[in-house]
Amino acid sequence: MEKYNDIINLPHYQSKKRPHMSIYDRAAQFSPFAALTGHDEAIKETARLTDKKTELSETTKTILDEKFSFIMEHIYNQPEITVTYFIPDTLKSGGMYVDYTGCVKKYDYHNRILHFTDNTEIKVDDIMEIESEFFPKVFDMR
Repeated sequence: MEKYNDIINLPHYQSKKRPHMSIYDRAAQFSPFAALTGHDEAIKETARLTDKKTELSETTKTILDEKFSFIMEHIYNQPEITVTYFIPDTLKSGGMYVDYTGCVKKYDYHNRILHFTDNTEIKVDDIMEIESEFFPKVFDMR
């Protein structure tokens, strides 16, 4: 230890030509280096689960057709319905089922899309279930 005695008590050197670096900036020099930019996001995306679109049985399709026909017969009333429908995932195969409640405004026969009063649009082919207090009790018995 005696070989450093000549400098041990000297004040810390600061350059007169360069500005003093803040503690924050000095710490940033030693932060971890992210060699694989986006790797964490890719891992999270791979781990994110999606559902497969369910193939409906003939019985379920028949019930949905009857409910849909009833809605079309009473569309002028703008009935409030709750639909469970499939939204395909834009990044990977599969998607998710969501519930939506709204008042039906019109039906686009050409594109098979239900339009709601709040401008929501749902493809009829993606609908898995339709519920409404507007339906007659006959639908509840099935």
